Amino acid sequence: MTEPIDSASAERPADRREFLKRGLATSALLALADRVYAQQRDDGGGLPMRPLGRSGAEVSILSLGGYHIGLTAKQHGDPAAVRLMHRAAENGLTFFDNCWDYHMGYSEEVMGKAIEDRRDQVFLMTKVCDRDYEGAKRQLDESLKRLRTDHIDLWQFHEMVYDNDPDWVFDKGAIRAAREAKQAGKVRHIGFTGHKDPSIHLKMLGKDEPWASAQMPINVCDYYFRSFLHNVAPACDEKGVGVIGMKSLGGGEIVRSGLISAKDCLRFSLSQPVSTVVTGITSEAELDQALEVGRGFKPLGAAKQSALLAKVEEAAGDGRHELFKTTKRFDGSYHREQHGFATEG
Repeated sequence: MTEPIDSASAERPADRREFLKRGLATSALLALADRVYAQQRDDGGGLPMRPLGRSGAEVSILSLGGYHIGLTAKQHGDPAAVRLMHRAAENGLTFFDNCWDYHMGYSEEVMGKAIEDRRDQVFLMTKVCDRDYEGAKRQLDESLKRLRTDHIDLWQFHEMVYDNDPDWVFDKGAIRAAREAKQAGKVRHIGFTGHKDPSIHLKMLGKDEPWASAQMPINVCDYYFRSFLHNVAPACDEKGVGVIGMKSLGGGEIVRSGLISAKDCLRFSLSQPVSTVVTGITSEAELDQALEVGRGFKPLGAAKQSALLAKVEEAAGDGRHELFKTTKRFDGSYHREQHGFATEG
């Protein structure tokens, strides 16, 4: 049975006062989330849509994770992964995520098979790993070939996870490759991703580039530990940059801990000031779960958010459920090699 979802507009004023009094949110953050939700559009035909910041693009509130699509194809074959993507798009989950290095390009290849005959139905995002001009140009051409398309809707610099990554993107020339690609119509919007430290995102936001998007961890534990929600989301709002949430389940750790269900993790993340949340889907059951949460979505009220946050507060503070912030375990091998780190461990 589907859980009832609180509506922020239906909650009692006393709930919100208690929420704020307990220090589980700031009035500014709640107001920011309310403003983002006010821009949500739902025609009842699939998933609601939200603006991607001030880029002019509009995206489904959930995005299909490309890494997990590669896993699906490896485990069950390309046809199964293609069917999953087709069903997602047919049900309004039309923002497709990917990256040049996911499964050594295999994720892009299988996604290309799925979207080749319905390219106009999806908002396609992939990511670039190289920081230099020639490498970024080469990876874009490879991504376009694999994805069987002549343009990428959103091209993001992948894994801004080391402190000097923002400088490398600009000093080594990758940003020039992105700007030229946009001018040529190969790329429509430019953004960046990262999961390590809010300060690195803030450094990217401070660069001379009108970013369309910034992708970052947004989950109940992030609220208490090296928080992107508190430190980066407001800065994105000031600059008109769309927030793309990821790791809503903490890489699965939050759910495996038994503290909160996967559905509530998704509901919490979607209730924050985000344009969309990337979620990993490897089966029909996981797609059904995502669609159930996303259809007709209304944000959790303050009282419900307070209750979820209270469940994780003690465990969240030391980062045990967000090791992607404190270890290299979740850093891509390509990026470890760039910085001279071992690719294992």
